[in-house]
Amino acid sequence: MGLFARVRKEWFIVGIVLVISAAKIGPSVGVKGGPLRPEITITYVAVSTIFFNSGLSLKTEELASALMHVKLHLFVQTFTLVFFPVAIWLLLKVLALTAINEWLLKGLQTVGCMPPPVSSAVILTKAVGGNEAAAIFNSAFGSFLGIVVTPLLLLVFLGSSSSVPFSSIFSQLFMTVVVPLVVGQVCRRFLRDWLERKKPPFGTVSSVVLLMIIYTTFCDTFSNPDIELDHLSLLLVVFIIFSIQLTFMLLTFLLSTRASSGFSAADSVAVMFCSTHKSLTLGIPMLKIVFEGYEHLSLISVPLLIYHPAQILLGSILVPTIKTWMNATQKALKLTNLQPV
Repeated sequence: MGLFARVRKEWFIVGIVLVISAAKIGPSVGVKGGPLRPEITITYVAVSTIFFNSGLSLKTEELASALMHVKLHLFVQTFTLVFFPVAIWLLLKVLALTAINEWLLKGLQTVGCMPPPVSSAVILTKAVGGNEAAAIFNSAFGSFLGIVVTPLLLLVFLGSSSSVPFSSIFSQLFMTVVVPLVVGQVCRRFLRDWLERKKPPFGTVSSVVLLMIIYTTFCDTFSNPDIELDHLSLLLVVFIIFSIQLTFMLLTFLLSTRASSGFSAADSVAVMFCSTHKSLTLGIPMLKIVFEGYEHLSLISVPLLIYHPAQILLGSILVPTIKTWMNATQKALKLTNLQPV
């Protein structure tokens, strides 16, 4: 089995294509007010399920060993939640002069505002042999930070629907994100032995629920005949996303491998993946809450849907190269330490 298949099972990527196709064929099923009643089943039940699942599966005890590496955590969270969105905002000032669809450009900004993912950055760091504990901590801590910071960033850079006031957004986030996460963590304390013995398919459950959210989001789009997406804009956005990822991976690599950084090679690997990866699992539900009522919500979601498989594909391709570099660096350091003074 290839690394890409291990990092994120291929069925999920295929599933995204299938649910978008299904939404195109029969949008009336998942549209607001339709048979699925997404205004209840998705807005509350599905989103709460994802975050309860996250709380239940998150191994908080594994984070203790990484807790004291404050400099690394500060670098990752500052890059992810401060530098990244500001850099995208500046880039969009230039891209706004082009003919690229404005809603896709807004979607690029939402990508910049997202927290790191709980899964892919950790799995790729582990595949290379990097600092897995640091990756786990920053992914989990970033996700918790993202509950508050990401909606704030979205509101600062993009504003929100006039029909959803600021207080309503955060009360809904609290009820559908924070409460399920906390309840999941509490349940985990009592069920830990059973969970570790049975190993329930947490990732699969979240992915299936996420596909439901994506399906209903696109049902809303395809039920609106006024929304059109030109293919040139889509191709340009794909190119921009890969360019952003490569540029930011190179930048974090250069910054974290400087002698003055104080990071080991294993630390640099965790920094590179955690700082540049963005969460789809947290992102799509948050966009659904913050931009509830936006007729262009699905177009805003498209760049994040592209960014997710792109970060896995690019990371998977680079794993052998990064692993070779890290092993060579660690070997050289070991030889240096063995040299007589």
